[in-house]
Amino acid sequence: MQIRRVSAEERLDTSMPLTAYAFAPSPEPVDREKWRDNLPYYQGHSTLMAEDGGRTLAVVTSIPMRQNVRGSVYPMAGIAGVASHPLARRQGHVRTLLTRLLGEMRDDGRPVSALYPFRPSFYHRFGYIGLPMPPTVSFAPADLAPLLRADLPGEVSWERLADGYDGYRDMREQLVARRHGCAILPDYAVARFRDEEQRWLVTARSGGELVGAVTYRITDHGGDLLADDLLTTGPLGRALLLRFFASHVDQVTRVSVRVDPDEAPEQWATDLGFVSEAKVAVPSFHAPMARILSLDALAGMAVGPGRVAVTVVDDLFISGEYLLDGASGKLEVTRGAGMAVPAATLTVAGLSGLVYGVLDPAELAFRDLGTVPDPAADQLRAMFPRQRPYVVAQF
Repeated sequence: MQIRRVSAEERLDTSMPLTAYAFAPSPEPVDREKWRDNLPYYQGHSTLMAEDGGRTLAVVTSIPMRQNVRGSVYPMAGIAGVASHPLARRQGHVRTLLTRLLGEMRDDGRPVSALYPFRPSFYHRFGYIGLPMPPTVSFAPADLAPLLRADLPGEVSWERLADGYDGYRDMREQLVARRHGCAILPDYAVARFRDEEQRWLVTARSGGELVGAVTYRITDHGGDLLADDLLTTGPLGRALLLRFFASHVDQVTRVSVRVDPDEAPEQWATDLGFVSEAKVAVPSFHAPMARILSLDALAGMAVGPGRVAVTVVDDLFISGEYLLDGASGKLEVTRGAGMAVPAATLTVAGLSGLVYGVLDPAELAFRDLGTVPDPAADQLRAMFPRQRPYVVAQF
């Protein structure tokens, strides 16, 4: 077996057939021309392949993205397209490729990584920790009728996504700059959603300022309005978009929209009846996962006051001793502990859970993610308070 990087043209005969088999209905007629038309949307991806005698055994891909972690935006390695030949599975090929790829991404200056797993336990062994699954809220548009009479200081525009795409990307850029956990794909990768013309776009503005955006499609008359992420800068943008949904009362039966995990739909309208569902199941419904690839590169991140020595164990990329200091309000990272301060031993998944704000230090021992004595737990809790990340990274 040998490992090598796949060129753009080679994807047609290597990565694309395997990922199509892994993630699409099959068997389907091979449409090489459609695959070729899609090549520009992969131009900046980094794909590694394991092969033997000219046969592709497995492929993994990294997408150069950006992600907000506690208010700072970092280059991120988004992992996707992980697939193996059905006769070459459970032989360690994906493990070998992923280890190589993560090392390359770290060396390329990407201190964090995120993905949607095919099986969380597999990626947990690579140091990834689970993040909240954004719920989908479903409701009858008639329940939002009071918003149709509300005097809101703003307006909405309605068009095809292709026509308003630049404004939509502006909304995504605002969100990645403001919201912990939010990630954004590179322009070349998301252009396919614009070019496919399969979504409507509604944008909300107030005083000329963009305050909300949502994309959607309608299944049929009397069917469902299926929206993607409800992207807003605050309550006004949300209200403007919900009022637009309410205007479809005589066209659709239900509206479904994906929302921030911190949203409280019961506050949207007094008589709103809704179902909020965050479904996670292997292998079809995936909550995101993330990990740290470089602790040193996170220096300068906003943290609370605290000082603690941590030893990171069992990881190829960041194992070692570190002194973490948040006295200045910004994370300072010094290699080597060796000081009389509270100390903890952490796996990289445990450390990632603290940094991403999804775990309390007291939980780590229960999940075999570290040993954290109470004094160290107090310091880590102060430095990395709980904060729910909202991973919006579809397009």
